[in-house]
Amino acid sequence: MKTAFLGLGVMGGFMGANLAASGYSVKAWNRTSDRHGVKIASEAGANIVFSIQEAVTDVDIIFTCVGDIPDVEAVILGEKGVIHFAKSGAIVIDFSTIGSEAARRISQQLESHQIKFLDAPVSGGDIGAKNGTLTIMVGGDKNTFETVKPLLETMGKTIRYCGKVGSGQAVKLCNQVLASLNMVGICEALLLAEKQGIDPNLVVEICSTGAAGSWALSNLGSKVANSDFAPGFMIKHILKDLRIVQETLNSDPTLPGTELADHLFKIVQKLDQGLGENQGTQAMIRAYKEADS
Repeated sequence: MKTAFLGLGVMGGFMGANLAASGYSVKAWNRTSDRHGVKIASEAGANIVFSIQEAVTDVDIIFTCVGDIPDVEAVILGEKGVIHFAKSGAIVIDFSTIGSEAARRISQQLESHQIKFLDAPVSGGDIGAKNGTLTIMVGGDKNTFETVKPLLETMGKTIRYCGKVGSGQAVKLCNQVLASLNMVGICEALLLAEKQGIDPNLVVEICSTGAAGSWALSNLGSKVANSDFAPGFMIKHILKDLRIVQETLNSDPTLPGTELADHLFKIVQKLDQGLGENQGTQAMIRAYKEADS
């Protein structure tokens, strides 16, 4: 099957590369051609093209991995978007986190052009994208999911069908609540370690093996301890996801823990003249240490 991969950012570059390295024909496109992910995908065998039209014409499966809802809608439904150039029967799979309502809206518009759609948000950060070990949560038609599952397996380790269109997004929002609150716990535990004269790295090493262990503690705990804020998943992206969580809930019920995480991320977002939002989510620790300095 011929494929297109649209969006070669921090995660998309590795995902497109893994798809190409597995032997699939991949035409890849990114809005800006100088991103590191473009080079990664190209070196793995993807054919880099310079328009969405060139990428998606006559391909069977189209992957998108971009940012917020307007970005996804522009790439898929916009004036120069996928909807105008994909062939009848093509399958669009979106890896972005956009919420269930947006996924259903996009699906309906694609269906009117005889184009199939799966929402397939991912979890695992740049580490999972690079290693091909992402968790992929898929919503949409079950038969379409089974058709594309072998391709998803080139990028992820845990591939789960969640239900009708929008169901993958629903599970992903739950994931983001867990991830955000996990980071609150990591930051506060390591601050407590420092207060008691304990090396935070020791806490990460020991607690990762017990009941408090988590992916975030194992992969991001040492980064928190060592003030390594290089992004695997940027604060501006988790804030976007938490905004969608809040829009989905419409304050019924309220989630005070999620509101706290959102508040802490927003503190860091404003640091460095607003550039704090480009740091990884582990930079939440700066909200505790630097906000009042």
